[in-house]
Amino acid sequence: MVRQTDLGKVRGLDQTRSTGTQSWLGIPYAKPPVGQLRWKAPVPHQPWNGVRDAKHFGQGCVQQGRMFSPSPSGPHYGLDIRDGLGKPVGSEDCLTLNVFRPANARKKLPVIVFIHGGSNVVGYSADPMYDGNALARRANAVVVTVNYRLGALGWLDLPGLKTGQRENDSGNFATLDQIEALRFVNRNAAAFGADSSNVTVMGESAGAVNVWALMVSPLSKGLLDKAIPLSGGLQFTTPEKARTYANGLVSETGGASADPAAVVRRLRSMAANDIIRAQVRLGARVGDPPAVIPDGTVLPVDYHAAIKTGRFRNVPVLAGNTLEEGKLFGSSIGAFRPTDYQRFTAQYFFDPDKPSPFTVRDFITDAYLPVDRPGGWNESAKNLTDLIFTGITHDSLASVQAAGNKKVYYYQFAWNQEPAPFDQVYGAAHAMDLPFVFHTFDEGLFTFAFSRKNEPGRVRLSHLMMDSIKTFVRTGTPQHAGLGTQWRQWPGSVVFDAGDRAAKVRSAPPVG
Repeated sequence: MVRQTDLGKVRGLDQTRSTGTQSWLGIPYAKPPVGQLRWKAPVPHQPWNGVRDAKHFGQGCVQQGRMFSPSPSGPHYGLDIRDGLGKPVGSEDCLTLNVFRPANARKKLPVIVFIHGGSNVVGYSADPMYDGNALARRANAVVVTVNYRLGALGWLDLPGLKTGQRENDSGNFATLDQIEALRFVNRNAAAFGADSSNVTVMGESAGAVNVWALMVSPLSKGLLDKAIPLSGGLQFTTPEKARTYANGLVSETGGASADPAAVVRRLRSMAANDIIRAQVRLGARVGDPPAVIPDGTVLPVDYHAAIKTGRFRNVPVLAGNTLEEGKLFGSSIGAFRPTDYQRFTAQYFFDPDKPSPFTVRDFITDAYLPVDRPGGWNESAKNLTDLIFTGITHDSLASVQAAGNKKVYYYQFAWNQEPAPFDQVYGAAHAMDLPFVFHTFDEGLFTFAFSRKNEPGRVRLSHLMMDSIKTFVRTGTPQHAGLGTQWRQWPGSVVFDAGDRAAKVRSAPPVG
């Protein structure tokens, strides 16, 4: 289980008997971005001597604790995630990646690099929902999951940081992390039996925003060959918003100075947790740190113009949305009755195989009940879905297709077979497709949804979705015989759904 990378040897895990896979966890692809490397482009990690243990996940990047954050006690899922809500969790020493492959002797396997979501402020590659073992085995591919800097530590457009070095001046430090991870994959794919000329970059939510950003970045040339952006699209911030936020962070951490360099020295000397605490305080007034920044070097100033003039990675695209994306975001409109702490606790202890102790009213406020009335939860969540997600996805797909991309595919995920009341509270909510993409039903935030009763249908649906990915990363099309229907190019679509007993996949009329 020892593999030779260009940085040194790594010893991973042989899970041939349990999962039919092999994995190498927590491989550093860049130096820790601490001290003078904070708010700088990633620097490739120094080579090491001997054999490095790669049997444990690296720390998640430091972040403000939310439902999709790591536990305060480490990069894993557990009940104590609720104790980190709103507080700093993770570590600044976090630029690692994980590699999963089937336990066979095949060479030149396709690579799937996954970029996690979390509004570009939270998330971690060790989330059990992103466990790459089942996808690697089913798709017969090498799956790589990546950590990257988050929030104000990942994107910050501060005048004092400008040194004349174009990448460092971009403010897009986390985007550069992702590019550096792709460079590591490009250099070392063969060491894990993979093909460096067949790399698919996949991401969900903010991860999909990052995938689209990589597609228009001039720095990604030669690093990605296909793209799977799920529940996200081209969505840059404005330079004005990025600069205003950076100035706000300076004020929140001690105030401005006549000497911009002194401000940077102060910020770099602060503990990372204090930066996150300031981010939380500022966020209560102005929202999350803005990302991704159109700087003109890492990312184009105008992505529409870049696409129209062919300055983008014109690669096959497989995109998707869930039909009820907005149902994960009830807090944004005051629809959720419990606090996040209470909601996490209730869902963590919920047994999907026993009669539910809850009703819809335990989770949704009276202002949105009944759920199916005009202005109720269903309609309000649909408005969130259209406003936040489907619009930018459809716009992004239309843009690359108009520029000549002849392999653009789209799916809609409609599975809502959760035990009551979660079938109405969440249904086909944002991120609910990820346990199906990775076949990770046994641990994580959504385990309340997966019962023995709905197991036959959801397992079959998961297999069909994974088989579409398997086909896409090899051929550039997700069509395969198991679907039982024709998957036409965008604006055509297929709908992935299942009852308790069987999967249901159908072609949908053109989206528009």
